[in-house]
Amino acid sequence: MNLEIPEGLGDLLRDFTVAVLKERPPDLYDFAVDYFTTTRDNRRPKEVPMYIIVEDDDEAGEPDPIMFKSRASGSRYARRQSVSAERYNPEEDEDEDDRVVYPKTDAQRERLTEAVSGILLFRSLEPEQIQEVLDAMFERQVHPGETVIVQGDDGDNFYVIDTGVYDVLVNVKGDEKRVYQFDNKGSFGELALMYNMPRSATVRAVTEGTLWAMDRNSFRKIVLKSAFKKRKKYEDLLESVNILQCLDPYERMTLADALVTRTYEDGEAIISQGDHADGMYFVEDGRVRVTITSNDGREQEIAKQSLTTYFGELALINNKPRTANVYAVGRVKVAFLERDCFERLLGPCVEIMKRNSQLYTMYADDQ
Repeated sequence: MNLEIPEGLGDLLRDFTVAVLKERPPDLYDFAVDYFTTTRDNRRPKEVPMYIIVEDDDEAGEPDPIMFKSRASGSRYARRQSVSAERYNPEEDEDEDDRVVYPKTDAQRERLTEAVSGILLFRSLEPEQIQEVLDAMFERQVHPGETVIVQGDDGDNFYVIDTGVYDVLVNVKGDEKRVYQFDNKGSFGELALMYNMPRSATVRAVTEGTLWAMDRNSFRKIVLKSAFKKRKKYEDLLESVNILQCLDPYERMTLADALVTRTYEDGEAIISQGDHADGMYFVEDGRVRVTITSNDGREQEIAKQSLTTYFGELALINNKPRTANVYAVGRVKVAFLERDCFERLLGPCVEIMKRNSQLYTMYADDQ
């Protein structure tokens, strides 16, 4: 059966999931009805659009006054009805040297490193790219009641919270409703930069606080461009893995986005026999050796593997502990796929993996 995913389905489900996590409704079904009804109503044409998104900078301009009536003069969002989409294509961006660096003390850098360490957006970045993130961020002090970003405004900066409490507010029929509160951690402002959209909410400081900010251009060059390069690199890697030939291009792209780079030094154990299985691995660079420990404690090498090799899938397929040890030979870089993503993304390949893993299973049973 050839199933085609409708355009916009992923964004729709993502936004609904975020709303559920924020609101924590007692009845999920009633909440879903209300949510999707409201979403549908909000998509209906309004009297005046807040923005006119155009493809070309030269075409950006105010809408024809004959076509659109102005909002009430008291509305702060009426001051601009159009904005250039400022499309960013990472494939066409060849400028590697235009980096922004804000000097920082050792104490500031240490605080910033701690602040960005848990941010999902940066999880896929290489260590060198994380350093670029730290270089490009500048400090901003805020005071109680100070508005950091305003719903409907253009996105200028991405923010990481160092200290302070911040309310997230959404304008509902002229009234501000608090939908979330950050408490001394978190980040915000990335959606407007990633998707060329107006700010979807207002963020206001409740207490004194410190933020780290990154401007739009630096955010795109570091985060979006690195994500594009990572996807391309992993797509090429996955395309060379025979077991994954059954995946179509979209499935391979989705799998590439789910992979996370991990690095191991010579002799370091990547997986250990008997451990709980947390995911599977694809060798990105370097070589690994595979051993099995027998019942009498002897460890015997059974294979050495290199680029395009995968391992760790057997324990996931059988839902059992690891049946072998895998060690790095020299410095090794692997692409790691978490357990939760495994069956969802590699369903079409599981049967083939089962057949290919039978040799290891029989060997392990004999030891």
